[in-house]
Amino acid sequence: MFSRILIANRGEIACRVIETARRLGIETVAVHSDADRAARHVRMADIALPFGGGGDYLDIDAVIAAARAASADAIHPGYGFLSENPAFAAAVQAADMVFIGPPADAMRAMGLKDAAKTLMEKAGVPVVPGYHGADQDPERLAAAAADIGYPVLIKTRAGGGGKGMRLVEHADDFAAALEGAVREGAGSFGDGHVLIEKYIAAPRHIEVQVFADSHGNVVHLFERDCTMQRRHQKVIEEAPAPGMTDPVRHAMCAAAVTAAQAIGYQGAGTIEFIADGNDGLREDGFWFMEMNTRLQVEHPVTEAITGIDLVEWQLRVAAGAPLPLMQDAISMNGHAVEARLYAENPRHDFMPAPGAVDGFVPGPGMRVDSGVEDGDIVTPLYDPMIAKMITHAPDRAAALDALATGLDATHFIGTVTNIDFLASLLRHPVVGAAGSDSAFDTGLIARDLAALVGEDVPDQNLLALAFAATLPDPAAEGWRLWGQGSVRRHLRVGDHIMCRRVVFGPDGQLSLCADGDPNGPDGNGPDGDGPDRNGRDGHLAVTLDRLRRKAGEISAVIDGQLVTARVARAGASVSLLCGTARLVASVPDHRDRATTARNTDMVVAPMAGTVQQVDVAAGDRVAAGDRLLVLAAMKMEYALTAPRDGVIATIACAAGDAVGDSAVLVQFEAEDE
Repeated sequence: MFSRILIANRGEIACRVIETARRLGIETVAVHSDADRAARHVRMADIALPFGGGGDYLDIDAVIAAARAASADAIHPGYGFLSENPAFAAAVQAADMVFIGPPADAMRAMGLKDAAKTLMEKAGVPVVPGYHGADQDPERLAAAAADIGYPVLIKTRAGGGGKGMRLVEHADDFAAALEGAVREGAGSFGDGHVLIEKYIAAPRHIEVQVFADSHGNVVHLFERDCTMQRRHQKVIEEAPAPGMTDPVRHAMCAAAVTAAQAIGYQGAGTIEFIADGNDGLREDGFWFMEMNTRLQVEHPVTEAITGIDLVEWQLRVAAGAPLPLMQDAISMNGHAVEARLYAENPRHDFMPAPGAVDGFVPGPGMRVDSGVEDGDIVTPLYDPMIAKMITHAPDRAAALDALATGLDATHFIGTVTNIDFLASLLRHPVVGAAGSDSAFDTGLIARDLAALVGEDVPDQNLLALAFAATLPDPAAEGWRLWGQGSVRRHLRVGDHIMCRRVVFGPDGQLSLCADGDPNGPDGNGPDGDGPDRNGRDGHLAVTLDRLRRKAGEISAVIDGQLVTARVARAGASVSLLCGTARLVASVPDHRDRATTARNTDMVVAPMAGTVQQVDVAAGDRVAAGDRLLVLAAMKMEYALTAPRDGVIATIACAAGDAVGDSAVLVQFEAEDE
């Protein structure tokens, strides 16, 4: 076994590897960018080294230099970054260190989707009908799409994680979709070569975990279902797959083992299949999509049902040991579900939301794999995942309920997250009926998004309690208003600032009256004295009787009913949970001004990112909805469009520019009055 390993990654996977290595008595070395110098994985490792010369996680030379400086025996690549780069695997070996992953040749065999599909066809593994030829002329590709029949998927052959993928339902949309896929593939992977696949009408995404050693042994660790996706990126994963039958499982797992054997694979890998879910899973209704030659983000659900530490297996196999268990000794127990907690806004097309993690208190009953802690920052430079939340139970219904309940009880204070969306998705009736309902497919989230995200209206009882929770404790020295006065109080909830006159009564009574909503047309903001009137949230006034506060809890009688909420505080912010209702609020700075008005004379960056492409120039006349530029951030591309008809006055950016959140990118000429 190794004595010291370097982890060429960051975030939760780096922390996950460190935990297993520590248990096995292996020293760990963390490398980090400038942005990650105070990150959790840096704090956890035995040794931490910065990248020299401005290097980053994609810099092979910088990673190798750090490993040599630390006298590491081996390098674990995690996932993402260099994990599926055969040049990196070869460079590690050339530096007389062990790459904790598959051989470079195996990675090359599966690294390009077109070549991988050809190889799988020869091995007898079923492959999705499509075109994966060398001729990349746009007219040839369009003709291939027509021959296959719409709808089709365009995929960059070197892509992954949903990047470089486009669904095309009509021939008229093919050219624009091809342009976007090629650009994204070239920008993200240095390869704009694409392939065309038939789009399965009711697709389910099912993958099989395989493991192989250097002694010729290959096993599978059963399947995972990754059907719940948005923008081709996984949101919730589970094992085993709902509705899976023994004959289909046998056929799919056997195909996965055949695929691994065909390329002389070693280590952890995942064979991904697309399955037709129209009439239930069938032995002849699944097809090979691709192989991920690394550990997967969703590996904890496999660990939960098998009781096997996959990182430990990676380390042992890389050190030359045979697989710890053969196929007949590997069994499944119960059901496991994983949800990915992201810093993103589901109500705004899952826009990434980098920012502070002021407070993160996971609910009970969950395994939590995370790379962030209180006080950390979710940077716009990397994937916006905060944590993976995992539950394991005797059956699927219990696992789903445990995860939803755990998410309900989770406090998160800081940036916007998808936590409420995840809990809602877990309770969706189609999700509960998965395996018997053909509507359970990869398009579920897109179809039902409006219902899943709900209305952006705060729970009125929690809102009233939030005003009370952010007030100083009545017992605090210097606070003398209880029972004898009132005070104006401002509270930020999401993008809105609300203002209330708080009237203090006896015996813990509070009355909240509307008093100058700074977002409204007549409000004077935090520094003014607007008239009492109905606030933006539609709640004019409320009285809280018998207000009580204690550690972790606040309660009051509101409209004759006792309302109790769990509370977490972080600086000027507070998180309140009551059943499935959640509210996060903060006391804004007096200089803070929220506005609901959008200046239609300019287009601003919705987040920090990099300008990929600019489609217009000063003097151009555009129509509302026309694409102006493409911004890339946190693994995704975002097309920014014209807010109105008009003429472009100035362009304040160019392709390749790094821009900050809310930076003005395009200015329109003023409209004639």
